[in-house]
Amino acid sequence: MVGTLTQQLDRPHPATYLGTGKVEELKLRIQELGATLVIFDDELTPAQGKNIELIVNTRVMDRAELILDIFATRARSSEARMQVELAQLEYMLPRLTRMWTHLEKMRGGIGMRGPGETQLETDRRLIQHRIRVLKERLADVERAREIQRQGRRSQFRVSLVGYTNAGKSSVLRTLANDGEVFVEDRLFATLDPLTREVEVGDGYTVLLTDTVGFIRKLPHHLVASFRATLAEAREADLLLHVIDASHPTWEEHRDVVDGVLTDLGLSGRPMRYVMNKMDAVPEELDAGVRARVANLMPDSLFVSALEPGGLEGLRTELRESLKRSRPVLEVRIPASNGRLIAEVHRDGEVLEQRTDEELIVIRARLDERAIGRLRQAGVSVTVTQAARPFANTP
Repeated sequence: MVGTLTQQLDRPHPATYLGTGKVEELKLRIQELGATLVIFDDELTPAQGKNIELIVNTRVMDRAELILDIFATRARSSEARMQVELAQLEYMLPRLTRMWTHLEKMRGGIGMRGPGETQLETDRRLIQHRIRVLKERLADVERAREIQRQGRRSQFRVSLVGYTNAGKSSVLRTLANDGEVFVEDRLFATLDPLTREVEVGDGYTVLLTDTVGFIRKLPHHLVASFRATLAEAREADLLLHVIDASHPTWEEHRDVVDGVLTDLGLSGRPMRYVMNKMDAVPEELDAGVRARVANLMPDSLFVSALEPGGLEGLRTELRESLKRSRPVLEVRIPASNGRLIAEVHRDGEVLEQRTDEELIVIRARLDERAIGRLRQAGVSVTVTQAARPFANTP
């Protein structure tokens, strides 16, 4: 970056976004600095982008196009590439008209079409066809994911959400003890959902999923294209909102993510805030950060994915959350049915066991699938303590 230019406006200029005088100033700055690209930190209309390019005679990109280009370089799987391509095409489609305006004036005789109009319609038709193809393919991917999710419904599912580069992948990598989880200190290093089974103690395991990171003013095309990926978060029993505690604007990042979750219809999901990268918070700021978080978001967790033992508090919280999600039951099984007794010990957390004449009475926490199997076998199952619903962190 060779320079920046800002302007305070009540509202963007409809033709050039910036005021007329500011556009001329921008043109002079470009010539002075030898800039070859102008990036606007906002989304431009097709007309604004074209008008500015004509005035400054330099390539112009807006925030949405830049983010889409970054996503395109980060996409590794076929699903991510399709999602990014879909977002790029939907971004490009309304901008085709301006690209061909200079040719549309070339008209033939009565009933004839100019070459610009013909090319515009051809391009629009090709793009619309490609968009349909991509949506169909992504729908197939989503159907396959839904089948996978159905097979995991009996397990406790947790999704990591948060601002890009907050350390979600590092949390997953450390908790799962899986060195193959891709981690890199850059924006949007993860575009595909990645799920790992994580042991949280007392014989319990949870399915932990990493999701795509959010960013301020995320292009709506991108949000729409990644809805299938974010369905993993919608199906989760618990969301972990990971925040980079060492970032000076972490409060803004929190608000951005909360806003996107609301837009995606996920604001009602059970959620806990996780303040990550506490090891990177300067010592003189540590107490202030903790006090501010305690005031804004009580019961938040303070963790570090890099320090040894830095995620043990999170592991404990996942275990307790899983326990709260399961009812405590009294199961009465004939002593002669060793198979069912073994299943209860295998599939649940046995809290107490005693003998009542010819019955084995077991007090245990069990999931819905195990309860269903026991009842189907004709076993007496009584709820002694109902599952406790989660409380959203304010």
